[in-house]
Amino acid sequence: MLSKNQLGFLYMFLSVCAFSVMDIIVKWSQHYPLGEVLFFRGFFGVIFYLFIIPSDRRKNFYYTKRAGLHFLRCAFGLIALVAIFIALRNLPLATVVSISFAAPIFTTIFSIFLLREKVGIFRWLAVIIGFVGIIIITEPGLSSVNIYYIYPIIFCLGLSYVAIAIRQLSKTEPVWLISLYFSVAITLLSLFTIPYGWIMPSLYDLAFLSFIGFFGGVANLWLSQSYKYSEVSLVTPLKYLALVFAIFFGYLIWGEIPTIKTLMGAGLVIISSLIIFRREIYLKKQLTVARHE
Repeated sequence: MLSKNQLGFLYMFLSVCAFSVMDIIVKWSQHYPLGEVLFFRGFFGVIFYLFIIPSDRRKNFYYTKRAGLHFLRCAFGLIALVAIFIALRNLPLATVVSISFAAPIFTTIFSIFLLREKVGIFRWLAVIIGFVGIIIITEPGLSSVNIYYIYPIIFCLGLSYVAIAIRQLSKTEPVWLISLYFSVAITLLSLFTIPYGWIMPSLYDLAFLSFIGFFGGVANLWLSQSYKYSEVSLVTPLKYLALVFAIFFGYLIWGEIPTIKTLMGAGLVIISSLIIFRREIYLKKQLTVARHE
């Protein structure tokens, strides 16, 4: 019988694995239109969450008093999702994952203006370290005018607002409803891209594309379960295993070898987010920045 902390570690590990598999499939699917891939992420995410709605909410599962905040969460989440999908299709896997770790840096900055939080010298130092890490990672792209390096940063910006919105929504809304609305928004947006030309997938590809929605949905469920069973401070560092997976599978599948600058920058970004995270714990706050939610 596993203890609560062991269950927390297990669910976090499974969540990281699921997000990593989703990233790999998104990168593999680059021969399909982006809108079509978004459809599979949203539609199969909706199906997944419909199965986990509590029995006492099945008649009014859609009910909410915070429609406006749900709309903003979905809008910024869509921006983040589109950006990370574009980045995964055009940049090395390890590079995208490394920059995505910078989301807590932008969340710290946004919290000053949106939540009126006071940020001390330690978190400002962490922000500076994180930005230095981003500059080190993207410098080769900037020098060769590689516009795709901007997309992981857009992802971080969008996800940072999403983290704050979820922090506010979760006070009154269940996690499954927040995620369900987001999956519905993705599905509806993707349908507008049909006139631009979708490709009929083979049965083999159809299975893989459907896994994008399934793994996206189950990853967030496991992430929530991890925080339920264990202290956030104990399990959150496990999310950096995603970089190890990205390096391994990026090399195994696409022959990508991360540069020294990418690894150095990733190290600084990870140190930065850990400093921010530890200060949040010290100040008795709980900062959790879910990947694609």
